[in-house]
Order: sequence, then C-alpha cells, then structure tokens
Amino acid sequence: MNMKTSTKVIDVLSRREVEIIKLITQEYSNEDIATYLAISKRTVETHRKNIFKKTKVKSVVGLVMLAIKSKLISA
Repeated sequence: MNMKTSTKVIDVLSRREVEIIKLITQEYSNEDIATYLAISKRTVETHRKNIFKKTKVKSVVGLVMLAIKSKLISA
C-alpha cells in the first residue's frame, strides 16, 4: 500500500474509528477502549471489524503501519 492509497483509506474512516485506531496503537484492549470512550465492548469490536474491512489490513501490525504512514501517530 503506497502513501496515496493510505491517505485515501484514512479519509473513509469516521472520527471515532480514527480515535479507536490511535488507542489500539497505544495497546489498549477492547475493554480498555470501551471504558475510556464510555461505549460498550461490543461497539468497540464492531468499530474494529469495520476498520479492518475499510482499510483492508489483516492484522494489528498492518493497522499500526497504516497509522504511521497516514501520520495518525508517529513512530
């Protein structure tokens, strides 16, 4: 995935999905994310599923790489 593609992929994510990606990259568990955002664990799981589907990444490592390339986080 090149930089142009990664930027476009991030554009299709909601603000909440981007927020969840940032928390995932900080090693928050689904339960921790749910507590932090005051939402249910099931909602977090749905957001994660949608993030993976929209970004077409296959693992958390791929998600972290995408977040770095898209400048959501710094290495």
